[in-house]
Amino acid sequence: MTSTDVLSDADVASAVDEAVKAGNTPLRLLAEDGEDLAIISAALQDSILRPADIVWERRARTLTIQLSRFCWECGGTRVRAALQFGDVSAVKSRGLPRLPDAALELLAIHFIDEEAPGGKAILMFAGGGDLRVDVECLDVVVADLSERWEARVAPTHLHEPTPEEGIR
Repeated sequence: MTSTDVLSDADVASAVDEAVKAGNTPLRLLAEDGEDLAIISAALQDSILRPADIVWERRARTLTIQLSRFCWECGGTRVRAALQFGDVSAVKSRGLPRLPDAALELLAIHFIDEEAPGGKAILMFAGGGDLRVDVECLDVVVADLSERWEARVAPTHLHEPTPEEGIR
């Protein structure tokens, strides 16, 4: 998807239907603008990870996160996936546990436009923790890495975060 593509609700529903019909076709998405990132956010909602799964390579200017993605499009399975941000200039966290094996649940990713094409991606986690990724240009990819397995529990949501609740 490019920054000039605009998806209607019907287009998104059609894409989800195609993914369900495809069965085990691995998810592969690219985001170059806030609308694209919103689709990635929906695909990664309720993913589980640990702080040790977050790797910022300052020299390479990348942030890579391995996670266990809940496959909403496949109805109750999980898959190992990777999320990578390119052109990263800074990464900051607030309220995230420091223990490397602590459980984190990703709720949403929001993008705050700044001087085009840069901005801040805010990853919001259950319990109120945030990770802010400053990018000079939005360049995000997500890809499934493994076979799917049955999820033990389907996620539930008591409160949806808003961008204003995240760090700035």
